[in-house]
Amino acid sequence: MIGTWHGLIIDCPDPQELSQFYRELLGMVQVQDDGDWVVIGDAVDRPGIAFQQAEVYRAPTWPDPEVHQQMHLDVRVNDLDESERRVLELGARRLEGGGETFRVFADPVGHPFCLVTM
Repeated sequence: MIGTWHGLIIDCPDPQELSQFYRELLGMVQVQDDGDWVVIGDAVDRPGIAFQQAEVYRAPTWPDPEVHQQMHLDVRVNDLDESERRVLELGARRLEGGGETFRVFADPVGHPFCLVTM
């Protein structure tokens, strides 16, 4: 092992707004806020997700490869239907794709993520 996972960094136009979406989706808390850099996680000393302001941001066009997906999260859930309803209420939108055990969505600024049951 060379190191340990520290965090996932997501470029976005508004770190405050997108971090709010993921806090509600994942049940995390804000652990750092520097305005253009916001981090959420379980605790300050554990890996988290950082949202970094990008002055020039171009949303992924998945599944169209014109603009690659850049990253995506798999979020494990118990009930796909109920979880879909809740993420749509938070501002996500459903994308093409999915199957019996997963559904594909975009967060409010276009990053793909999946709800999965396994």
